[in-house]
Amino acid sequence: MIVLDGKKTAQDLKEEIKITVSEIRKDGQRSPHLAAILVGNDGASLTYVGSKVRSCKYVGFNSTLIHLDESTSEEILLKKIIELNHDDELDGYIVQLPLPNHINEEKILLAIDPKKDVDGFHPSNFGRMALEMDAFIPATPFGIMELLERYQIETTGKHCVVIGRSHIVGRPISILMSQKGQAGNATVTVAHSRTQDLVSLTKNADIIVMALGIPEYLRADMIKKGVTVIDVGITRVADENHPKGYIIKGDVAYDEVAAKAAAITPVPGGVGPMTIAMLLKNTLIAFQRKN
Repeated sequence: MIVLDGKKTAQDLKEEIKITVSEIRKDGQRSPHLAAILVGNDGASLTYVGSKVRSCKYVGFNSTLIHLDESTSEEILLKKIIELNHDDELDGYIVQLPLPNHINEEKILLAIDPKKDVDGFHPSNFGRMALEMDAFIPATPFGIMELLERYQIETTGKHCVVIGRSHIVGRPISILMSQKGQAGNATVTVAHSRTQDLVSLTKNADIIVMALGIPEYLRADMIKKGVTVIDVGITRVADENHPKGYIIKGDVAYDEVAAKAAAITPVPGGVGPMTIAMLLKNTLIAFQRKN
């Protein structure tokens, strides 16, 4: 059984990006610049954005964190986005989700310049990705594809079942897995919470991408031997015996599924670290396209 080590692979990617940034600086150019807008004080978002800032520093990127109060109006946020759209020294930026309830998430995402949309959430980038044109691919699906490629997981002609249909993970990974490419050419089925007889699909799957958000949903009796399992789930589960008061669980019952799988991503240390690494890669791509 192969553990698809996202932590190690992400570190390898960062080292590669760090070398590229060093060469850019030697040529007398400025470093790539990534910004993040965070509205409010959501604990998970603060942790995630902090990790992005540290990663930027590590690879040599310039980074800017714009932290706005929870009560910030939609109008003020839109003005800030327009300002970033016109900043020639900025290559890419993200608006950290979720946003407070009084802000229309769709309106905000549509306002982002697609050329700086390194999260890959703008409809323009999603459409271009679906048409196999140059586009920013959402970082989590991008990271999954990178893991499959680097570990040389055979995907051509395989049956891939994607469980979850979000615009951030489920739908884009289903498109990418079916496209031509080293980690593509799979026959893809998209399942979700309303799918009937889900077990009949998972038992016949060669590759399963779990993005449902239900801790330890996928069990050993739902899969066949030799399957590749990608666990995108990450849920804080209360645990009084843990110093933090919680533990992180994926969508897969790891120990029992790993005993039957040919390859599997752990949680934590699987897809999560790859998401940040691919955000850096998207920012580097944005810089290279611009220059």
